[in-house]
Amino acid sequence: MNAEAVNPSSPGAVPPATNGAVAPTASRRKARARIDLRRLGRVALLGPAARGRLPDAISHVVEAHRAHHPDADLDPLRRAYLLAESSHRGQMRKSGEPYITHPLAVTLILAELGAETTTLTASLLHDTVEDTDVTLDQVGEQFGAEVRYLVDGVTKLEKVDYGAAAEPETFRKMLLATGNDVRVMSIKLADRLHNMRTLGVMRREKQERIAKVTRDVLIPLAERLGVQALKSELEDLVFAVMHPEEYEHTRKLVTENAARADDPLAEVADEVRRVLREADITAEVLIRPRHFVSVHRVSRKRDPLRGADFGRLLVLVQEDADCYAVLGELHTCMTPVVSEFKDFIAVPKFNLYQSLHTAVARAQDGQVVEVLIRTHQMHKVAEAGVVALGNPYAPPSEEQTAGDGERVDPTRPGWLSRLLDWQRGAPDPDTFWSTLREDLAQDREITVFRPDGGTLSGLPEGATCVDAAYAQYGEDAHACMGARVNGRLATMSTVLRDGDTVQLLMGQDPASEPSREWLEHAHTPAARIAIQRRLAAHPAPEPAEPDETTRGPVAGDAPAPRPTADGPAPRLAFADVLVDVPGATVRLAGCCTPVPPDEITGFAVRGGVVTVHRAECAVVTRMKSAGRSEVGVHWGESPECRVTLLAESFGRPHLLADLTEAMALEGAEIVSATVEPPDRQRVRHTYTVLLPDAARLPALMRAMRDVAGVYDVSRAQPQPTGA
Repeated sequence: MNAEAVNPSSPGAVPPATNGAVAPTASRRKARARIDLRRLGRVALLGPAARGRLPDAISHVVEAHRAHHPDADLDPLRRAYLLAESSHRGQMRKSGEPYITHPLAVTLILAELGAETTTLTASLLHDTVEDTDVTLDQVGEQFGAEVRYLVDGVTKLEKVDYGAAAEPETFRKMLLATGNDVRVMSIKLADRLHNMRTLGVMRREKQERIAKVTRDVLIPLAERLGVQALKSELEDLVFAVMHPEEYEHTRKLVTENAARADDPLAEVADEVRRVLREADITAEVLIRPRHFVSVHRVSRKRDPLRGADFGRLLVLVQEDADCYAVLGELHTCMTPVVSEFKDFIAVPKFNLYQSLHTAVARAQDGQVVEVLIRTHQMHKVAEAGVVALGNPYAPPSEEQTAGDGERVDPTRPGWLSRLLDWQRGAPDPDTFWSTLREDLAQDREITVFRPDGGTLSGLPEGATCVDAAYAQYGEDAHACMGARVNGRLATMSTVLRDGDTVQLLMGQDPASEPSREWLEHAHTPAARIAIQRRLAAHPAPEPAEPDETTRGPVAGDAPAPRPTADGPAPRLAFADVLVDVPGATVRLAGCCTPVPPDEITGFAVRGGVVTVHRAECAVVTRMKSAGRSEVGVHWGESPECRVTLLAESFGRPHLLADLTEAMALEGAEIVSATVEPPDRQRVRHTYTVLLPDAARLPALMRAMRDVAGVYDVSRAQPQPTGA
């Protein structure tokens, strides 16, 4: 059997999150004590109760369920309990308790979170198919197709060895079931939480193995599903197993703080209540103790800890507008710590979380108290995530309906939707597995805005423009030629920051290929899988031998290109330059390529040659500092000119043809051209062109800039060497 437990009082048992680390149930219902598993075990042995009455053993589940769903039909729960109890009768957990205590505890966890009746029914039966003679067909006949589907999904999840390299295909199938109905994973998470609560009976090495898998896979899944209550307790239980010394130190800190006479959190809570009461704002102000892992994280930043570090204030109101009203009053009447403000209502987190975060400083000693402000509905979602949002197949309620009448499906948050896209696009199970593990390892996501004000969701911290392109356009992002980040041109490898605005520059060619270099800069599974899939379908051709007419830098004074198979080399022509040295040969310097009406100067070099430079060329300054005498030069009457232009573009098919066509239409005759190998999808072109009239140069440069993919055209910059 998969679910294992231990007598909580036995040596080596993992202590529950007490002594200040509030369990999910305690913070919401102070009157209900934690269920007594031993007592339930004894009750279960007494057999089913009389017809028409629920057994005492499930009364805790019923009470919790009716608190969230007062009109729920309890008959499925009664029948599911009777079937589970009779099927598991005689089976014992490793602790010696009747096995029925496990599905009961798992179901209670989900009931406390607000799960609907179908989920609770499947939870009671989640181990029957695997561990008893009950079949899926029997479950379907007695409880319907939905319960059958959920039980089948959980049964498959139980068989997954999450840490085995040979299991990626199995894990892929299991997560697909979860993606289709998140209630499967909800049951699995509650199942793991109960097993972690009762882990101490196992050998130390097995405790550590289970805790590691919980840390690496299930806790990140809980985070992405928004089930914060489960995530927090799982983190504490893993912390106790993996870092027992640090856990014990943190537990002592929490215990010592609880024994203090003064409580700064309580004092600030009273002040907040007074401020809101005077502002006539109806609100509930609660103290939220941090769980152990959170206290440990804070202690690593601040030592020693102060009283306000052990918790936060939670302000609950009815409407969204009330949240901002509370914020305004707190910032007006108290001392706000502005740097701590975050608005997750206007921009919800990827896992549906919404809340305002701020902090205020206590007047007496400056202790900073963090404050969370949210509506009751936001709080429900913040604690229970998709568990509290119901049946994905049920008709939508008013709060689940968007303003245009279409349903907002809360059981399919962005991450799960993307998960389905990844598995469809992954070329093989290993790729899916590796990208999934990488995604689960991401601790934080960022919000990136589009120019139209929309947002790109699901981007992890460290995401680049490559990731943004595939997040917005899917596989059409293959045609992306570049981006503007906050209005400035950026390479595809540019790392994005929270709050950046990204405009993606898209080409029109549907046959565009992504750069292989993009893989180095892709951090999201969606981007990596799409690029790998495209490259696998269209292998790169063998590299051709370098062509001296199209590769390499322009040397010296840009001599005429060699003849090609297409015809003889184009003729060379020069603008008319008059020089004050009789009989001297004039040569326009290639470093700055002067053209009329540039201000020019000349210097005599070997062989009776005078090189002509633009006056602002760096070579001019260097030659003057070396004591070289200038030679007077000026432009003659000839309108012809030769100029070297530098074009910078994003790589795309047919770009060179489009660019040279645009130049030809402006009357430019290309004397020589070089195209450097692409660097991170950026390509530099250098063209030396002959124009019949220097006045055409501005129009030529505008025409080149108008070619799709070209983002800058400039005159060749002065070079640091050569004259």
